[in-house]
Amino acid sequence: MNCPYCRHDDSRVIDSRSSDEGQSIRRRRECPECGRRFTTNETITLNIVKRSGVAQPFSREKVIVGVRRACQGRPVTEDDLSILAAQVEENLRATGQAEVPSNEVGLAILGPLRELDEVAYLRFASVYRSFESLADFELEIEDLRSAPSKAQVSDQHKQKQKEPAS
Repeated sequence: MNCPYCRHDDSRVIDSRSSDEGQSIRRRRECPECGRRFTTNETITLNIVKRSGVAQPFSREKVIVGVRRACQGRPVTEDDLSILAAQVEENLRATGQAEVPSNEVGLAILGPLRELDEVAYLRFASVYRSFESLADFELEIEDLRSAPSKAQVSDQHKQKQKEPAS
């Protein structure tokens, strides 16, 4: 690490702390040449490799923009979208790969989006999976009906609790 003051090519770490929920490390350093102190932030980059082969840094904002279109007119808040984007990033980082193909980002979005809103999920899946016919929609809807989301199970449980005992 070069000193930002004298450009000396070495420095001594005085203190290290985790920040951004463990996504980066803040280090306090001292230059042995000029004695001045400075701070560095180290982060692990997650790159998304597009079909063209170009790699770009992961962007939560791009996830939010893509999912926001599918959520138009649905009871989904900006906070919900931010949480979904964080879940997607966490799931991708959990793979341990520094570079992830862009199609895996779409797959990582599908699970949390299905839990958030099934209509938005169906909209997103129809574009992401390139549905070409009514049969594609019917198959996906049947899959949704056969494996209810956590939200549906919770709603069914609440409904049963409201029903009077006979």
